[in-house]
Amino acid sequence: MRHPPLIFHKRNNMFVIRSFMILLLSCITIRINLCLSSNTASLKTLSVGGHFTFDKVHHAAKDFGNRFQLLPLAVLHPKSVSDIATTIRHICQLGPYSELTVAARGHGHSLQGQAQAHQGIVINMESLQSPKMHITAGNNPYVDVSGGELWITILRESLKYGLAPKSWTDYLHLTVGGTLSNAGVSGQAFRHGPQISNVHQLEVVTGKGEIVNCSENLNGDLFHSVLGGLGQFGIITRARISLEPAPDMVKWIRVLYSDFTTFSRDQERLISAESTFDYIEGFVIVNRTGLLNNWRSSFNPQDPVQASQFQSDGRTLYCLELAKYFNKGTMEEQNEVRRNSQPSYILHELFSKVTILNHSHTYSDI
Repeated sequence: MRHPPLIFHKRNNMFVIRSFMILLLSCITIRINLCLSSNTASLKTLSVGGHFTFDKVHHAAKDFGNRFQLLPLAVLHPKSVSDIATTIRHICQLGPYSELTVAARGHGHSLQGQAQAHQGIVINMESLQSPKMHITAGNNPYVDVSGGELWITILRESLKYGLAPKSWTDYLHLTVGGTLSNAGVSGQAFRHGPQISNVHQLEVVTGKGEIVNCSENLNGDLFHSVLGGLGQFGIITRARISLEPAPDMVKWIRVLYSDFTTFSRDQERLISAESTFDYIEGFVIVNRTGLLNNWRSSFNPQDPVQASQFQSDGRTLYCLELAKYFNKGTMEEQNEVRRNSQPSYILHELFSKVTILNHSHTYSDI
């Protein structure tokens, strides 16, 4: 009796394996489609004051980092905090088998896809219409504001009371919840700490859909976890932020260096010294796009002759960005940078506080 050749068995085995794999993939696809269909249907049953978007969601699959493009199942446009709580509580009750994830999205300036949720729910925080902004003056002024509010709006409103937040980010067209979920670092951090160091109280929607108030002394663990927690411990829906008297004018100075040692020495000295500047920040630039020419159009150079001779095209430069706050009748020239320092080029000008803080919006696309 002859046995079938070995090659016949191999082909038979390959056919069985391929058939099994096709069946397995088909089952997975069907399960995913059924799951997505079930999730969509369940979300449509929720009673919210805002609304869900299921079709036009491609914008929520992008962010400033442009490294990830994760398409969500739906985008929630909440009208109130209860809309967010209702949605998260519903997802929590569905359990892990729904495979639904949630991400809060402010102005979309995350770098690593933190504001995206693959086949999950993206919450558009800028749609949040409550609570309304409320500013309290007095000896310890503060502002109560929605987590979806932009910092530029807070600046404009608080200045009507002669006040302003103590710590900022370079770019003000960002949401409160977004920067507080990271840290909020800028040139005032050496004096006041980052933004998360200037928060008195938060309202947070937890992963169970509970609305919880927290502060240093109330639910302190949640308070410190959410601040700088990258959205992993809850969604910030309201914040009470410390304010201070706003100056009348700001002297804005940019000092350019070609030598890194001098640049770093001056930055460390200015940060550690008392009563120098109110804003100090350093950064590195490669002048390939005529950036300095754009700066020259906004500043008066300290030395016009030096400005005309300063050759910078294609060079790596180091920049100190400095600001000194003034009130009317107290303006005086600051010579601190010139003392014991050898910068290559200085640009300076006087601005109102809203102008200087919003200037990065002008340069953000350069």
